[in-house]
Amino acid sequence: MKKEISYEEIVNLVKENYIKACKILPNEIINALKIALEKEENVLAKAVLEILLNNAEIAKKENIPLCQDTGVAVVWVRIGEKVYIKNLEKAINEGLKLACQEGFLRASVCNPLNRKNTNDNTPGIIHYEIVSEDIFEIYLMPKGCGSENMSALSMLSPSAGIESIKRFVIEIIKKAGSNPCPPIIVGVGIGGNFEKSAILAKKAIFRDLGIFNPDLEIAKLEKELMEEINSLTIGPLGFGGKTTCLGVHIETYPSHIGSLPVAVNIQCHSARIKKIKII
Repeated sequence: MKKEISYEEIVNLVKENYIKACKILPNEIINALKIALEKEENVLAKAVLEILLNNAEIAKKENIPLCQDTGVAVVWVRIGEKVYIKNLEKAINEGLKLACQEGFLRASVCNPLNRKNTNDNTPGIIHYEIVSEDIFEIYLMPKGCGSENMSALSMLSPSAGIESIKRFVIEIIKKAGSNPCPPIIVGVGIGGNFEKSAILAKKAIFRDLGIFNPDLEIAKLEKELMEEINSLTIGPLGFGGKTTCLGVHIETYPSHIGSLPVAVNIQCHSARIKKIKII
């Protein structure tokens, strides 16, 4: 028997939670910044981390956005086969529109050619994952442009191997420098094809910080890359120090024998996300 969820419920949940996502930094990000502050030895880097933590506290207390860039809305929907929602995408975008208006969020979405603003931060970038479980979840991410612009994709030779993957990821982070507002979270998508690798990299940054890939070999690669990225000493906001990266998340997918797509999607220190679990 199908379970039906109302259009109005989706609109209201998306609206309320997107506003919260823009104003409240997740606890795991706060904790990671605090741990980084304790370990940091660079005086300037410590000062920056203190400012970032203070900013998050003020945003929550004063009920204001963490950053002036309230992002393009990236939405990840996990929906069971027996769940039915009429006009789901329309409902999500209506919720995002109301969030922009009622939450006084900056309208940042425009026509890519003539740059005319849509004036309500819609449409969102919506991804769907159909699952067999009886669930319905919506994950909301206000994705800032500074970090998104530093992301990249490469179609590597299938013989390149893990070391070439690592070199590509490190090169992208080096090139990014301070632009994505570190300390960053790095999402890496390996495999599939051109577009699948990019979607995998985006999916990776939806993962809760501190949770490694269940595949031990991939988890090992995540830890190695994080260590190498932090050894670059780019540091918080590019001022030097031990903490350039808070986490590396990798997702993989089978690919063609003649191809090795690798995508890197970077998330800034203001890693805003809200997860709605309706069923």
